[in-house]
Formats: sequence, C-alpha cells, structure tokens
Amino acid sequence: MENVLGLVALACGLIVGLGAIGASIGIALMGGKFLEASARQPELMNDLQTKMFVLAGLIDAAFLIGVAIALLFAFANPFTL
Repeated sequence: MENVLGLVALACGLIVGLGAIGASIGIALMGGKFLEASARQPELMNDLQTKMFVLAGLIDAAFLIGVAIALLFAFANPFTL
C-alpha cells in the first residue's frame, strides 16, 4: 500500500499522455480528410469547415475530460487512507 501514490501518478501520466496522443491523431486524420473533401468539392468547403470545427471541439472535449479525471485522482485521491 505504500506505492499507491506512485501508481496514481503513473496512471495520471498515462491518462493525459494517451489522451493527448489520441486527440492529436484524431484531429490530424480529420484535417486530412477535410482537405481531401474540400479539394474534391470546393463548393462545400464552408459546410465542411463548420462540421470540422464542431468535431475538433468534441475531440478536444474528450481529452479534457480525461485531464479532469487525472487531476481528480492526483489532488483528491480517493485511494489514499
């Protein structure tokens, strides 16, 4: 039980790190698909851009929820006695 704080710190780092990697890959793939779609049909660029920004916000929101959970475990740790 003495290594609980170290394991919580490791878990928080993994939550934030893997969440950042996932959000970065998701936004990169979405941006690439947006460029492909706007090159094929330039007249739809405004509609696609709006949808892309909404999806980018949702992807970032999922990452920030993970950061909030990691901060909860880091500062208000329910596992310590």
